[in-house]
Amino acid sequence: MEISGRVKEIAARVMGDVAGRFDVVDDIAQKNTDKVLRAFQRHRVSDACFGATTGYGYNDKGRETLDLVFADIMGTESALVRAGFVSGTHAITAALFAALRPGQTLLSVTGTPYDTIHGVIGISGNYAGSLKEYGISYLQVELDRQGAPDQAAISKALREKNIGAVLVQRSRGYSSRRALTVKEIGRIVEMVRAEKPDVIVFVDNCYGEFTETTEPGDVGADLTAGSLIKNPGGGIAPTGGYIAGRKDLVEAAAYRLTAPGIGGHCGATLGVNRLLYQGLFMAPHTVAQAMKTAVFCARLFEILGYQTSPGFLEERSDIIQSIELGSPELLELFCRGIQEGAPVDSFVSPVAGEMPGYDCPVIMAAGGFVQGASIELSADAPMREPYSVYLQGGLTFESAKTGIMLAASYCEKGIDKR
Repeated sequence: MEISGRVKEIAARVMGDVAGRFDVVDDIAQKNTDKVLRAFQRHRVSDACFGATTGYGYNDKGRETLDLVFADIMGTESALVRAGFVSGTHAITAALFAALRPGQTLLSVTGTPYDTIHGVIGISGNYAGSLKEYGISYLQVELDRQGAPDQAAISKALREKNIGAVLVQRSRGYSSRRALTVKEIGRIVEMVRAEKPDVIVFVDNCYGEFTETTEPGDVGADLTAGSLIKNPGGGIAPTGGYIAGRKDLVEAAAYRLTAPGIGGHCGATLGVNRLLYQGLFMAPHTVAQAMKTAVFCARLFEILGYQTSPGFLEERSDIIQSIELGSPELLELFCRGIQEGAPVDSFVSPVAGEMPGYDCPVIMAAGGFVQGASIELSADAPMREPYSVYLQGGLTFESAKTGIMLAASYCEKGIDKR
């Protein structure tokens, strides 16, 4: 499949349209790179930090220093950065169990959480070991009509008995709502502190790291968590996740990851430390590539007549770009184009299928060096109305641009066939 002449012409126009937005992205990347560099220097990262440990992993200098560096960057007291977290959902689960106790209630103030969290909470699935099975209740507040936190509704919900923690999902997930800015998260923190100072504010930070110059920890969030094969891994980390926040809560999460009394003091790194450090160092630049990819995609598909969110001129606080395609056929064609533009498995044609943690078939295009790494160019979508695709990532803007142009060409050809 070649890129159509019309798409090439539109893409040339798009590059002029997005130049101002790219300047903003580059400025954020520079400030975040400076922050990361200072943290590496402050904590005296050295070649000795890249050594491997085995067995129990006692006295792993690299593991312990990386925790300090990460906490510094995230604006928190403490951090737990481990290859042992198999996904962002895993890290979020450990954080939720650290923040809540039986008899308490988890209050989501950003509506329904991302699909894979439903089983963790007990919204669906009735899985053994869910929060629900441990006697932890769930309550949620929807965002207002503008997609912002509903302050009056949150204030009312906080007066319910036994609210133990507030869940803030920064990114949109599979929804039409926009991502929350760090400033908005700060206002939620202030509101919770005013109403119930003892309630823990936990932020699901997936897809949001380094998209702004501050993080939720900088505005007072008690606990944050995310995946290393998303933004903070820089496209280099092979697996893992992180939790950052108050020292006592991070320690409790470490007990959940390993065992009470052991926590973060054990865990062999098996030679992966260098990749985690290098990925973190590269993360601000890599996230900037993903942000440029999303801005370019938004503008191109806006010109082609599709509804996009966010629009190319809108403020961004995550790397996700949503395009409402309107039909399952166009979803498949879009994902086919993204897959064809990938460096790995470009010959594969994505098809929808059942996936653990999702309540409907999902189609995914992901030709990445790390399996499932959404900081690499990827696109996925639940096969349900309004048939919106969610694009994220792009290790280099130049290669991601090609993938997006291929996706647009496939969609254009699919419409012509109608």
